Amino acid sequence: MIAPRRVGELWRRLDVVVRDLLLGLLVLSLSLWPAFQNHGTLLGGVPERPFDTLAFVAVALQALPLAVRRRWPVVCLALVVAGFALDQLRGYHSPAGIALPVALLSAGAYLERYRRTVAALCTVAYVALTVAFHRVGPGEPASEFVTFYLAVALSWGIGAWLRSTRVAEAERRHRVAEDSRAAERARIAGELHDVVTHHVTAMVVQAEAARYLTAAPDRLDQTLTAVTDTGRRAITDLRHLLDLLNPDHGPEARTPPVGRLLTLVEQTRRAGQPVEFTEEGTPAPSTGSADLVAYRVVQEALTNALKYAHGGATRVEVRHSERQITVEVGTDGSGTPVSSSPGGSGRGLAGLRERVDVLGGDFSAGPETGGGFVVRARIPTGNTATAGATTGDTVTTGNTA
Repeated sequence: MIAPRRVGELWRRLDVVVRDLLLGLLVLSLSLWPAFQNHGTLLGGVPERPFDTLAFVAVALQALPLAVRRRWPVVCLALVVAGFALDQLRGYHSPAGIALPVALLSAGAYLERYRRTVAALCTVAYVALTVAFHRVGPGEPASEFVTFYLAVALSWGIGAWLRSTRVAEAERRHRVAEDSRAAERARIAGELHDVVTHHVTAMVVQAEAARYLTAAPDRLDQTLTAVTDTGRRAITDLRHLLDLLNPDHGPEARTPPVGRLLTLVEQTRRAGQPVEFTEEGTPAPSTGSADLVAYRVVQEALTNALKYAHGGATRVEVRHSERQITVEVGTDGSGTPVSSSPGGSGRGLAGLRERVDVLGGDFSAGPETGGGFVVRARIPTGNTATAGATTGDTVTTGNTA
């Protein structure tokens, strides 16, 4: 036995004309059933007449065009109106008259162009039909014709309401998709800014230092090796970020590997920046994206230290606890700006503030009273379970450059 869900899937796979044709065949069969003949809409007061050849034509004109009511609503409406007029003027009064409000509802819902023109032509056709009724029969009071007109006009109005609802829903989905794409582009732009700015700044500073080491081949070789290593890391990080744009990559490619903070600090030291690194506590078992944000905070702060306080003592303090990660990166004000480094765009710190705010944390960046500059961030991990000892080992490393 086929499951109802499977039947629903098979039904939705059918072409819309095939599905609507079944409705038309149902109306056709009921209208031709002897027990239902002459038991349909009665308009105009024309006496009933037994079914003949023209009756079959009138019923077919009303029922079968329903197959194209969504694909070609104007064609469907025109044929149904013609069949309805023939049905009523001849006095068949078949149940196929139900096709008229269905056709009007479909035209109101699916017609995209010339809607007012079609509505006006339908009104003109109805007026002509009422005139014809007065010529072939005793006719009915004007109020009856007005009531019938309002009833079928309501069908058009319901269709128009369904169309406006469908259009509004499509626009809402479009806006949601655009907002999602914009947010994703902004996120990727932020990641690219962090990666490119940090690595390129380090390479520029290292290359600038190499100009003054021509008389010391050993130190020159070390500096050029550091430039090469930095370039390789930049390429690796960029590849991970570009994977975000590849739809074939699964969820595991959504976040690039951040590496170790110590590796980041060592890279900054090789660029000539004295950095003291302290990491306290035990990371929570599950931090969500907090560890990535913490890494980016340290990365951006060290990049700014290289650019604006090169050679000045820099400290990096990272503390892990059960519910949050706190980061503090500061300089003592003794460094000097690097004239050859790329200029800042202001995107870095603003982007960090947005990332920390999204996680419900706190972020601040500004000069210290005694000189220098400090960046502080408190980043909630979202971990509610009891983590390991948060007062565990403390790792402190001085400058090794």
